[in-house]
Amino acid sequence: MNRKKVIGYVGRNDLDIVTQKDIKALDVINIAFANIKNDVVTYEESGKEEHLKTIKEINPNCKIVLSIGGWGSGGFSEAASTDEGRKKVANSALELVKKYNLDGIDLDWEYPCIGIAGIGASPDDKENFTLLLKEIRQTLDTYNKDLLLTIAAGGDSYYTRCTNMKEAQKYLDYVQLMTYDLRGGFTVATGHHTSLYSNRADLSPVCADFAVKCFKEAGVPEEKLILGVAFYSRMWKQVPKDNNGLMQMAGTTGGYGPDFSQLKKEYIDKNGFVRYWDDEAKAPYLFNGDTFISYDDEESIKAKAEYVNKNNLGGLMYWEYCLDKDFTLTGVLRDELDKD
Repeated sequence: MNRKKVIGYVGRNDLDIVTQKDIKALDVINIAFANIKNDVVTYEESGKEEHLKTIKEINPNCKIVLSIGGWGSGGFSEAASTDEGRKKVANSALELVKKYNLDGIDLDWEYPCIGIAGIGASPDDKENFTLLLKEIRQTLDTYNKDLLLTIAAGGDSYYTRCTNMKEAQKYLDYVQLMTYDLRGGFTVATGHHTSLYSNRADLSPVCADFAVKCFKEAGVPEEKLILGVAFYSRMWKQVPKDNNGLMQMAGTTGGYGPDFSQLKKEYIDKNGFVRYWDDEAKAPYLFNGDTFISYDDEESIKAKAEYVNKNNLGGLMYWEYCLDKDFTLTGVLRDELDKD
């Protein structure tokens, strides 16, 4: 049986903090981020790139991939709209692969056809997205056919509606489902932002299981699907006390909350916060009578790993490494996946 992947997003400024243990546990490191400017992929060096060689020395099997994009990063729609633009993206991406001796490219276009992050968008993105991936795949193959091409995809049905995943997946090694931020920034309704399942009393069906079903129905083979884990939380305030704050109308939207390190140090069963477990959703949450916090922890990661193994998915990925300053969760992902 193939080893399930553990994939971590590591900020370009954090390449020097990845521990030897975690390097050995990781199958892929996604460097976050490069960007597209005037149809060209650009990467701003952090001064930590020398550590890429060290990572390879510690674990030669760990693939190092350059991620392009991220929330609020534009240029995709414009570049993908012309044959010339797609070629420029592909060629400049390959040049960066060569320069840093990388193992591939990860495209984080958030999101085709949708300009909600303040970036360019067009209905034509749906088809141009596939054309862009095809161009990048073909260009990478001219240099080395073993180079990876992957994407990070929104973990909801809007993403499969705005792309042609049945065609797009042909050019991809795997699809990383961002099964986090599934609620929060756009809604005052409290709930799980990265749960495995949806609670039947929840008005929204969004969850990791729902995302997997959407992408399978859209034509992505299950073994190409990578499930997302969050190393950070979402927080709502002015929350009614009913149901320990779960599925209530808050006085705020669910903004970004503490990272996992802070949660352990100051929030989980501390300072008035009580940890609760939603066994139906397979998700933890915190509540102190006013503030509701949704997050992933060891127990929810175990449930996600069991789901990955049971459903023959490709593995687990997370955002992002520096949010677990105690360096515990990467090992948890590895250990739980290896129990299959």
